[in-house]
Amino acid sequence: MDNRGLLDLIINRIPDLKPREKITLGEKFDREENFCVLSKKDIEQIINRPLKSSWTINALRRQAEKDAVGGRIRGISYISYGDSRYPPLLRELFDPPALLFYRGILPNPERPVVAVVGTRRPSGQAAAQAYDIGRDLARGGMPVVSGLALGIDALAHRGNLDGGAPTVAVLGSGLDRIYPVSNRTLARRIVESGGVLLSEYPPDTKPFRWNFPARNRIISGLARGVLIVEAPKRSGALITAQFALDQGRDLLVASAGCSPLLGAGTKKLADDGALVINRGAEIFEEWGMVYPEDKGGVNGAELALSLGRSLNIVCEE
Repeated sequence: MDNRGLLDLIINRIPDLKPREKITLGEKFDREENFCVLSKKDIEQIINRPLKSSWTINALRRQAEKDAVGGRIRGISYISYGDSRYPPLLRELFDPPALLFYRGILPNPERPVVAVVGTRRPSGQAAAQAYDIGRDLARGGMPVVSGLALGIDALAHRGNLDGGAPTVAVLGSGLDRIYPVSNRTLARRIVESGGVLLSEYPPDTKPFRWNFPARNRIISGLARGVLIVEAPKRSGALITAQFALDQGRDLLVASAGCSPLLGAGTKKLADDGALVINRGAEIFEEWGMVYPEDKGGVNGAELALSLGRSLNIVCEE
């Protein structure tokens, strides 16, 4: 990576490039100095299409240098598509991120991951089940990947952390701009507990709304299966469900989130054939994996009762 200098960061800053085009440029060149002699026209010839925005290589290099310095100050590292540490499941995607910024410890590629997503305003029952499943998965040594959003995402992360797993959060902003702000403490806990924050967006990128659908393809892409806990008829979680189907991932739904009123989107997925589960252990069974002997503990209904007040706060945010 040292021989490449700022090459990957420079390519990442070229406006209007598609992920695959960034990867193509990253594979064609292996040194910053060889790339920086190119003009915009040269790059357009390589990718075989015009680029709308105006820019110069020197300007891009200055921005890349700022990304590198800002990242070091904030404890943010990055890996390119060509790095051996790049998550192998993401390589299967049609449009994998050319660059991943991360804070924490990258997920173990030998350990399967479950994506758990859902509405930001869940019912109490679905909220409890999201936490419970996240914790159940952790008992079997399985991390959860989600989007650090309010509601289902945050509860799944918290359950996974409480169960002792290194949970994975994928952001739709730069890693120095945690969104929502109310989940900064959760983000810090994820890193401190051996998990990781990931983003394809460089430092100082704001959480623009159009970043999140693209973010969702990474959430599903990192996972062997995607669990939708509760989703209304129109929900970002359903975008993740479609990515899962397109990527050949298993699609599952949680039983508590299938009510016609609050979980119309989830219920339709179940009606269309998605596997309905009650507990995290059922995912292990579906995949032919051994789950630790059940030693009891708090089930979903008990969790809703014991943590009802805090869950309601989460659901109303």
